[in-house]
Amino acid sequence: MIDQTQLITAYKRACAIDVEAFKPGNVSVYAAGHDMTAEDFILSAEVSAFPITNPDFSLGEKVYYAVKATRERVGCNTNLGILLLSAPICQAIFQQQSAQSLAQALAQVLSNTTQADAEWVFKAITLASPGGLGDSKQEDVNEAPAVTLIEAMAIASEKDRIAFQYVSNYKDIFDFSILRYNTARVKYDDVVWAAVSVYTGLLAQFPDSHIERKYGNKYSGWILEQMIIVDDALANTDKPEQCVPLLHDVDRKFKDKGINPGTTADLTVATVFIHFVEALSVR
Repeated sequence: MIDQTQLITAYKRACAIDVEAFKPGNVSVYAAGHDMTAEDFILSAEVSAFPITNPDFSLGEKVYYAVKATRERVGCNTNLGILLLSAPICQAIFQQQSAQSLAQALAQVLSNTTQADAEWVFKAITLASPGGLGDSKQEDVNEAPAVTLIEAMAIASEKDRIAFQYVSNYKDIFDFSILRYNTARVKYDDVVWAAVSVYTGLLAQFPDSHIERKYGNKYSGWILEQMIIVDDALANTDKPEQCVPLLHDVDRKFKDKGINPGTTADLTVATVFIHFVEALSVR
């Protein structure tokens, strides 16, 4: 069985890979952006690692106390999406039965969320203050929820890709990005470039809901075109470092327009995290 210490290590490692990976438009060691730096994300991972993996916390408490720790140390929203995706994974690890896959355990966790979980998550979202997230005619995070967390996510799922993971049992990850990660990891023999491949692959297929909350679909087609170019370039080389100039070019174009594919980056972290915990499970 995976213990909290192992889970903390896997979580921190996934978050470190996130900032080591050159993800155009997003913050990395290659380029800061959106008034945030790579160091902000590393510190966020450090302070959120214990609460997000705490076996004594409920799912909702994991999210809230990890957001609270981040907010107190970093002072901005660096990791709400990462935490929303990571909390059910951690909960599933602690509840997983010997005959269950991680996906099966995760489905069980998601189907059994409570109204209390929704209350904690609503508080976390309010504390994190992410732009444009949480306003709804049915369930507003500034008000006490009248539904369970999974019901709240179902309401948001048409407009939010992270909420969609809750109601689809992480379909984007299990059906696409974990397979993409494993293939690229073997091809490049490098976990960081495998994470880049996940990011470009996701963004070449799915509009980023963080961007669309801010701009609607104004840039969606253009972003798709840019990422198909990058994704094809990566797919057609065994030396991904040769794509760095292209990544710099697209990164500059995105940031000049204020474009930050934050949801796609969050999904990338969750993909890498799942890879690490699944590797621990087969030891």
